[in-house]
Parts: sequence; C-alpha cells; structure tokens
Amino acid sequence: MELKLDDFCRKFLIKLSPNFVSFVLRSGQVKGRPDVAVRFFRWAARQGRYGHRIECYASLIEVLSISGDLDGVASAFAGLRNSGFLMTASAANSLIKSFGSVGMVEELLWVWRKMKENGIEPSLYTYNFLLNGLVDSKFVESAERVFEVMENGRIGPDTVSYNIIVKGFCKVGKTQKAMEKLGDMETKSVEPDKITYLTLIQACYGEGDFNSCLRLYREMEEKGLEIPPHAYSLVISGLSKEGKCMEAYAVYASMTRNGYRANVAIYTALIDSYAKCGSIEEAMRLFDGMKDDGFHPDEVTYGAIINGLSKNGRLEEALAHFEHCQNSGVTVNAMIYSSIIDGLGKAGRVDEAEKFFEEMADKGYSRDSYCYNALMDAFTKCGKINEALALFSKMEDEGCDQTVYTFTILIAGLFVEHQNEEALKLWDVMIDKGITPNAASIRALSTGLCLSGKVARACKILDELAPMGIIPDSAVEDMINVLCKAGRIKEACRLADGIVVRGREIPGKIRTVLINALRKAGNTDLALKLMHSKIGIGYDRVGSFKRRVKFLTLVDS
Repeated sequence: MELKLDDFCRKFLIKLSPNFVSFVLRSGQVKGRPDVAVRFFRWAARQGRYGHRIECYASLIEVLSISGDLDGVASAFAGLRNSGFLMTASAANSLIKSFGSVGMVEELLWVWRKMKENGIEPSLYTYNFLLNGLVDSKFVESAERVFEVMENGRIGPDTVSYNIIVKGFCKVGKTQKAMEKLGDMETKSVEPDKITYLTLIQACYGEGDFNSCLRLYREMEEKGLEIPPHAYSLVISGLSKEGKCMEAYAVYASMTRNGYRANVAIYTALIDSYAKCGSIEEAMRLFDGMKDDGFHPDEVTYGAIINGLSKNGRLEEALAHFEHCQNSGVTVNAMIYSSIIDGLGKAGRVDEAEKFFEEMADKGYSRDSYCYNALMDAFTKCGKINEALALFSKMEDEGCDQTVYTFTILIAGLFVEHQNEEALKLWDVMIDKGITPNAASIRALSTGLCLSGKVARACKILDELAPMGIIPDSAVEDMINVLCKAGRIKEACRLADGIVVRGREIPGKIRTVLINALRKAGNTDLALKLMHSKIGIGYDRVGSFKRRVKFLTLVDS
C-alpha cells in the first residue's frame, strides 16, 4: 500500500494534506480496518514538509476505538498529547465520543480540561458524549455532577441527556433516583421517549418491581409512545411472575393489536402464569395457539405445561407430553422430571415417582432439592417415613442443599407417624445448620406438638425463636385451630389463657381466633356462647379485686 501511494504522489507531483488524511481515515473503506488506518497515518507523516493536525489524530482514534483496539487508542493518544496541539471544538467532540465509547476516563477528562484551557464552550453534543462516556465507565457520580452543571448552565439537558443519566442510575442500582429524573423531565418540559421508559422498565423488572413496570407501560400508552417489543415482553413476564395472568394477557392482546408478534418467551410466561393460577384450559389454549402461530415450544414451555398438568391432577396428559419431548428431541431437564415426580407423588403413585427419580440419575441429570423434596413428600404422604429419611441421608451424601422445605416435609411426616422426639431432633438439626424456619415449618412443629399433647413444649420453642428475630405470627392461630379440630377444646382454651397471661397477644385477638376455630371445627354452639359472653375479655369482681374471665370458663361452666 505504501509503495503505491508513493508512486501515485510522485506521478502527479502532489502531497496529501492533513484535511485529506483526516477525511480518508473517516471514510467507510478505512473505518473497519484499523491496521490499514494506522499504516496510512504513519505513511502520511513521512511525507516531506508534512505534519499531522489534531483532526488526523482524532480520526485515527475514532477508527481504533470503533474496532476496540485499546492499545492502539492509547498509543495514538500518547502521540496527540506530546504534539502540543491547540484543542478545537470538532476534535474535542470526536475525541470525547471515542474515549467515552471505550471507557477511557482519564483521556476523556484530559480532553475536557483542554477544552476549558482553550476557551472552547461545550455544546449539547459534547456534554452528551461526556455524560455517556462517564456512565459507560460507571463513573456515575461524576456524570451526575456534569448533569448538574448542564441544569444550572446555559445549555440545558435534552431527552438524550436525561436518558444517559437515567441509564447511569439504573446501572448502579439507584432506580429511585432514575425515577425522580423522569419526574424532573415532566417538570422541565423535556419529553421522555421510548428509550427513557424502556430503560426504567428494565431496571424495575430487574428489581422485581413489576407494579412499576406496569405503571410505566401505561404511561407510554397514555402518551401515545411507540412501545418496543422488549418492553411488552418485560411487562408480560413480570405480571406473569406475580400470578396476574389476566393483566398479562391484556398487555399481550394490546401487543398483538399493535402489530407485534409474541415470541416463545412471552407465550411461555403466559402459559406458566395461567397454569399456576389453576386455569389449565386457558394455558392449553395458549399452548395450541403458540404452535398455530408457527412457534416451536422449547423445554421451558414444555416444563410449564407438564408442571401445570401435574399440579392439576391431569397426569396422563403430563406423561404424554413428557414422552413427546423424549421422542421429538426436546431436552427433558431436571425441572420437568421434578414436576412429574411431584405429580405422581401427590397422586399416590409413589413407585412410579421413584422410578422417574432413579431414571434422572441414570441419564446424568442433577437432582436438586426440589426433586428430592417432591419424592420425600410422596413417601411421607403414604406413610413411608423410613424411605423418606433414607432419601434425606442420600441427599446429604450427594451434596444437595437441604432447604427449609426439606425439613418441613420430614418434621410433618414424623409427627404423623408419632415419632415426636425424632421430629424435635430434626428441628434442632435445622436450627444448628443455620436454616431459618418459615411459617410452614413452624406450623408443622407447633401443631404436631399440640396434637401430641405437648402444648407447653411448643410454646417454649416458639419463645426461643424470638431472640433469633423470628416472630411466628400465625403459630398461635394454627395451634388453636388444630386443637379445636381435634376436639380438644379444653386444651385450646388453656393455651389461649396462657398466651394472654404471658402477654403474647391481646385478649380480643385471641378470642376472635378461638371463635373462628370453634366455628371451623363445627362447634357452633360454643362459638356463639363465646361470642355473646364476656369470656376472655371481661372481668369478675371478687371483693376489691378484678379478675379476667378465663377462656377455660367456656368448658368448665
């Protein structure tokens, strides 16, 4: 290349000017070829009585930054800095854009200082490229200061400026500040565009704030803005995750009315949402519609369908889809196996569930805690507590995490089999492992102890949870309910009195709980008697003393 250029210049007795060199470096033929750009730049510098200008360096740095050649950019910048050129507005804009795109913040700030030294007033274009460079490099606090300068200066921020600072706040998890900027835009009559809203919707979705996703989507509709397909996808997926299948479907319907086609992910989110809400027929209708629309369901879609059918007791259909996956080359993942095992277990088909569990290991699938829990639950439900405990040991041997749900299933199963001390030992193991009890595990333990006649021990364990920061809100209600359902009204009343005496709950609330428990247990007469009396909340005067009328009065009178 260099020889041809030399011959050409000699033949026509010409020398390429810096402006022409800069033009060539910016041309389409050179832009995607950084090696050619560097060779041409070096060749031009060897011309007689020739010197590069700042625009030549800016053009070369632009080519190198587009190709991601950071070493080349650093080398070109070193040459520029040593040349001592005066900064120009056009070169400054180009350099800020280039350095910002590759996250070279020190170089970016050097250009900014040179602009100030040479009295170059930044344009809106310059400010926006500076903001973008700082944000892309995660110097969001510096970007915020630049933005404040814009707000207080002659050149105010435009929609692009706001979009960049909103993107910056979202990048570093300051979504609330990003939302505040949206409010500032409306106050300062700067119109947000679809990029503003899409950035905020993505941030809210990432934080699980699906209500804000829906609100931003509705604002876009009200403003008549074009809603990108990705925004539809995020809103539909978010609503589906929250179980709001009707709202998700309404957004899907709006999407199709506006001429956009749903994709596999959107269909899958809707199918999963309807299936989990119990509307399995609607889920199947969407599944058929998806195939009619020319989409091929993937393993996630089949997982949602099989899970929904299994949970709704339609096991034969679930097994048929499972077989179809195996025959048609669709990957059968661990989640699909777990759904089948869970469905078979709940239907009492434990042997088949166990067969699928072993098949997972034979095929090399990793059996996670959900899968183990499903089979354990099936064993405990049919009285095979020893097999469940053996599975628990195997789970530990294979290094699978034992979750709070694992312990809850076994504790409940042990109490059903009247192995109360074993259940308590397992509870202690759970606490020692640092696993925080949830409402279900507390319910399993407290109700199991109550039915075993160990109400006092249940209360003691509940008291021990308080220093751990665990407040078992519904435990008392669960204990009273289970005692009343078992016909142990006297024990329920004694428990209620003990709770009030120890100051755990106010008498009025306990009285309401006991009335509801009696009513649910079919003991309407006692519920009415309690409701129309002062038992639990009233007082009897004995001489000069007042004593609360105990709940035990209900059964003693």
